[in-house]
Amino acid sequence: MKLYATLLAGLILVSPTTTASQISPKPVDVDKAVCLAQNMYYEARNQGSAGILAVTAVVFNRVRDSRFPNTICGVIKQGPTRESWKTRKIKILPPKERKYYPVKNRCQFSWYCDGLSDKPKDLETYERFLNYAIGWLHSTIPFIDITDGALFYHADSVTPGWAKTKQKTVEIQDHIFYRWKLRK
Repeated sequence: MKLYATLLAGLILVSPTTTASQISPKPVDVDKAVCLAQNMYYEARNQGSAGILAVTAVVFNRVRDSRFPNTICGVIKQGPTRESWKTRKIKILPPKERKYYPVKNRCQFSWYCDGLSDKPKDLETYERFLNYAIGWLHSTIPFIDITDGALFYHADSVTPGWAKTKQKTVEIQDHIFYRWKLRK
């Protein structure tokens, strides 16, 4: 995949005309950037900058916390899976060739396993998020955790049962953020 980047007012602009080596000496992990951009798109596309930063901070905070997967895509796609009926019926199929799918509505980030298409409809917004993701992954755009170490969040229109077992850190736009309760 060819990428082109120009540093302009702290933002990286991506276009298909130049190679990834022109972005920075360190190549972009495209999978990480796509996972992060999709999560921003589906979890915070109706938010302002603070909401986008906060939702992304939860992903970065989980990657650093040993109780969660240690990769961006691992955190975003975390949840139970089921083997495809097509591969399950082939008893001699090696484990590497088996297909697994997330269990509907049981993922950490609901968009990933809601059964709907994960192809963004608003490409302009998605490309902006992809640019942010590339910039943060390359440290060409500074990232600030405005959630005070939050590992969880939910929309302010609901109160999940787990919320009472966590410590609220901040409310940003229509999301409430939490971390593990500190021991006294």
